Amino acid sequence: MDSASTNPPFHKAFKTLMEKTQREREGFDETELVEIEECELPVIDLSPLFEESDDEVAREECKSEIARASKEWGFFHVVKHGISSEVLNGLRIEQEKVFKLPFDVKKNNNDFKFFAGSYRWGSPTATNIKQFSWSEAFHIPLADIMGSTTSTTTGPNNTLT
Repeated sequence: MDSASTNPPFHKAFKTLMEKTQREREGFDETELVEIEECELPVIDLSPLFEESDDEVAREECKSEIARASKEWGFFHVVKHGISSEVLNGLRIEQEKVFKLPFDVKKNNNDFKFFAGSYRWGSPTATNIKQFSWSEAFHIPLADIMGSTTSTTTGPNNTLT
């Protein structure tokens, strides 16, 4: 692998899984394919949680939407969260800088200040290609960035991804 590559070595690390999948696909009958319905990612309006009103019903509905999307999807898109577009644009710029770093730099966390073990890629526990994730991410525990101010309202995993 080129030492300056920004991408994790997916093909090298998961070569066995890919070869296994290729062997399984030999003799695959395309007529067995099942059409999957396209779904849209849940979009949740967070404004009821921040508005100064006595509309407790709207707040509870918003919380229920978050719980449902978390359970059914594992993630969701939020709108009307109160974070300015300038802050979000700045975050996106910094995010791009980090992910464009060479893989070895990201993996070793030596040249920037991230928490140990925060850089993850692929699916280390995958036993077949359907379980494999072609992703890379930095997982930052809220407890690490909030210190002693973490409360029980941050959720069971206390993780910001």
